[in-house]
Amino acid sequence: MKHQQKQGISRELLRKEVMLAMLVAVGVVISPILRVEGMCPMAHLINIVCAVLLGPWWSLLCAVLIGAIRMLFLGIPPLALTGAVFGAVLSGVFYRLSNGKILAACLGEVIGTGVIGAVVSYPVMTLLWNGTGAYNHLTLFFYVPSFIGGTLIGGAAAFLLLGALSRSGQLALIQKKLGAKVYDHPNAARSGAGNPAA
Repeated sequence: MKHQQKQGISRELLRKEVMLAMLVAVGVVISPILRVEGMCPMAHLINIVCAVLLGPWWSLLCAVLIGAIRMLFLGIPPLALTGAVFGAVLSGVFYRLSNGKILAACLGEVIGTGVIGAVVSYPVMTLLWNGTGAYNHLTLFFYVPSFIGGTLIGGAAAFLLLGALSRSGQLALIQKKLGAKVYDHPNAARSGAGNPAA
């Protein structure tokens, strides 16, 4: 019995790791779409999808990995991290606190990235560039408009995608297979997802 439980846990963990790897790969590939400095809507789409499917800590890991890869291979400044990690966590936390409301996950991304991440980006970029070039006129709220714009675009895309998955019952099915908490009970029954995982 213990062996079966251990095997089930390792299978769920493997599925989560595979989903994380796929989301990181997709996030890196689609991040240049609609990207201008301080605005990367596709990264916010991935943050919200990961937060809903896997939870806040997996979403944080996803955001860090995507940001690090983008910085190393695409020459993106540290905004790739400061503009992603807070929204990734808050998206997952808001989703759980609201008992599975997709809109709450989107709101968590807007607050976490659009406000907190934007404000945290100011000292990071000021310290990094030491007031040289284009960065010598930064203000505390310099990144807020572009970060909020990016989160609204990415959040709208995530809301439409996850809403369609929820209505079809596939969201609950994916969450169950990943061992995540299933909040979408009526749609879970319709899709054959059965009892929600704890």
